[in-house]
Order: sequence, then C-alpha cells, then structure tokens
Amino acid sequence: MSWEPGSESPASQTDGIDMILVPRAGDLGGGFTVQRVLPAARRQMVGPFIFFDQMGPALLGPGNGLDVRPHPHIGLATVTYLFDGEILHRDSLGTVQPIRPGEVNWMTAGQGIVHSERTPPELRPVQASLFGIQTWVALPREHEEAAPAFAHHSAGELPLLDGEGKRVRLILGTLYGARSPVATFSEMFYADVSLDAGATLQLSAEHEERAVYVVEGTVEIGGGELNAGRMAVFKPGVPVLLRAGNAPVRLMLLGGAAMDGHRFIWWNFVSSSRERIEQAKADWMAGRFPPVPGEHEFIPLPERPTKPVSYP
Repeated sequence: MSWEPGSESPASQTDGIDMILVPRAGDLGGGFTVQRVLPAARRQMVGPFIFFDQMGPALLGPGNGLDVRPHPHIGLATVTYLFDGEILHRDSLGTVQPIRPGEVNWMTAGQGIVHSERTPPELRPVQASLFGIQTWVALPREHEEAAPAFAHHSAGELPLLDGEGKRVRLILGTLYGARSPVATFSEMFYADVSLDAGATLQLSAEHEERAVYVVEGTVEIGGGELNAGRMAVFKPGVPVLLRAGNAPVRLMLLGGAAMDGHRFIWWNFVSSSRERIEQAKADWMAGRFPPVPGEHEFIPLPERPTKPVSYP
C-alpha cells in the first residue's frame, strides 16, 4: 500500500505517523518554481521548522540562472542546503558566500535582514543544475528580535555517521549522539540521510516533534510506503523504523521541541505579533531595511490581503 495525496492511513498501519503532507507549487522568483511542504493547512510547524521548500531538481540553461532579488526577513533563520549546484548568497551585513552541496548557510534574520540568492556569474554561460532544500526556522519569542547574523559551515564541519548501508549528515542540532556546530536558538535536529537498498534506520523519540521528507526513492514505514515529495509527521513518543526498499533512498529528517506558540506569516515575515509584521511591511515599503551592498534591484512588497496568516 502507499499513501495518496491528502490521505491518511489508519494508525494501526502507519507505525507512528500522525499525518502525510503533500507539497504545493511555489515561486522562488523569476519563474523558478519550488515544492512547498510547510507551512500547510493542517500543520504550521514541525519543531521550529515553519517553512520547507524543495528547489529543483532543475537545469538552468546557458545565459539563465536563479535570480532571487534582495528581499527582507524578520523573526526567523533561513537554512539553505544543496544536493547539486551552487548559489551565491549576499546580504545586508555585507556577506558574500557561495554555497555548494553538503554545506549549510544559516542566516539569522531576527530584527531584520535583506538578502539575495543568485546563480554565480561564472556558471551562467553554461548549463547549471540546482537541487536542494531551503527551510525557515522560527525563532523563540525571546530571540525574535535578535541581531541579524550569518554563518556558513563546510561539509567537512558537519558530523557524518556512515556505516551499515546508511549515511547521516547532521546539519543542525543533535541526533544519534552527535551535535552540529551550527549555533541555533532552540533544540532541534535536521539531517540529510542516504540509505542503501534494504537498509534500515531507527528514529528514536528523543525529540518531541519529528518528520521525514523523502527526497528521492521510496521509504517503507510500518505497513506502507512513502514516496518522493511527501512528508510524514510522526506522533510524539513513538520510535519509528525507516526502511529502504529495493532501491536507494534519500531523506531529510527534521524536528525539535514544540514552539512557544503559533506564528503569523506574511510573505517573508514571521512573528508572534501581527503588529510586528505590519511594522516590517511599512519599513520595507519606506526603504528602512538596510540594503545589500552592490545590489540595486529588490522585490517589492506583494499586493496581498493585509492580514497576516496564522496556520493551524
């Protein structure tokens, strides 16, 4: 059996699965579409993860590239992780940082930051690939107005657990006794997992909220199969066994402690306060956010309903 979009399997067959989330198409800018899983109508966050996008896999033809013009954020940290390709990050702190597969960019927006994401100039004359995941981590209320900051960590800095047909690169937080060097504001875990055909991986119940997203292949969980492009959110306190079938599988594991309340989301702004989002909207329209050095374009404030959204 497999789980179809929008369906939920009986608890007796899901081995701890609470719900299955199906992505919807989103626009990353310039017509580059992504598959957006979080936030969803039935689930706002898994731990602190409030936004989850799969970018690609895509081929960008010669002369083309990703061009996400400067845009603002508040109240969150962005996390960029690539499987293939390269993105050049620039921000209002003056950071200029390329990111490549296996590396991680963590950008703390806090009280406000502006950044752009583009295909590097040297890759534009040729066909370039792009495949990865971008997430937003909501900041705890006491840190929502933290000073903006940026951190980059190479693939070699991230813990790698390898053996018995499984390979786990820990991007954020703690898992399987390892800790990522990336500084975070709350307890969480985020990992890139590859399983050989037939390999198994136990996900313990050490973290309160947990989910798995299938990047490539099909993973067996209890009495069913979870296909690529689906996220399974697990019930608290129940260990879960993940098994690759007759082919290799690539997964993202994520979660952490439940957040300290719902968040309002409007465009690129996340906050526990509607009023704070309204202030951020006014600040962007008035040009009060700091600019990205060397960038002259920007994404204007969208024409959308003015009320910030709070997902269930």
